Amino acid sequence: MDGVVRYRLPLGDHRVEMNPLIGLEIRMEYLGRIHCIRCGRETRKSFAQGYCYPCFTTAPETEECVLHPELCRAHEGVARDMEYAERHCLIEHVVYLAVTSGLKVGVTRNTQVPTRWIDQGAVRVVELARTPNRFEAGRIEVVLKEQVNDKTAWRQMLTGPGPHGIDLQVEKERVGRLLPGEFRKYLVKEDEVVELSYPVTEYPEKVRSLNLDKGPVVKGVLSGIKGQYLMFNDQSVINLRKFGGYLVRIQFN
Repeated sequence: MDGVVRYRLPLGDHRVEMNPLIGLEIRMEYLGRIHCIRCGRETRKSFAQGYCYPCFTTAPETEECVLHPELCRAHEGVARDMEYAERHCLIEHVVYLAVTSGLKVGVTRNTQVPTRWIDQGAVRVVELARTPNRFEAGRIEVVLKEQVNDKTAWRQMLTGPGPHGIDLQVEKERVGRLLPGEFRKYLVKEDEVVELSYPVTEYPEKVRSLNLDKGPVVKGVLSGIKGQYLMFNDQSVINLRKFGGYLVRIQFN
């Protein structure tokens, strides 16, 4: 699993290999239309990275446990869509420690390893625990985030390859001791640390965030990709995931 992350950008039915484009000039133009990534209807405003408002309030993909796993009630038979919950909530979940902008704790489905780690720009990750469902993983995260950050400072994450000096195996042992006895049965014994590197030739010293809603044209020489961000050689970055469903035209040369 170690190695340089390879990125593909979905554009309709096509997938554009992004790594070979680093060093080339890219021009991205927002054409003024947004379509919900779930139902396809046109919407004036995007919610939760690509949904129309009706889908945002009813879709299982935007249920509150997506951001707060400890609020999941699928194990009690309560969910917006139980078939969806059986595939996404009532399966094995991983609680992990990662180095992003610093040390953080996180939760993801076992089927999202290592995608979730890459999304967060993690450079090193170790599994802490594996639970039978999302709720139990969320409970562990709640206990630990009193001692370990559960958020990534994205600007800091984008300004370098990641902080040094954090020994994940040592942190795993320390954090494991913080867990109440009821959770220790879920601890992962193996201490394998997964290392990830990103296709970046130049990190920005000071990040300037771009927004297609405020400026419909984004252009510059692509200097790297990390997490959900494209980075350009003028210190600007854009979070592509934020603009899911936007109709754009992309040119590169």
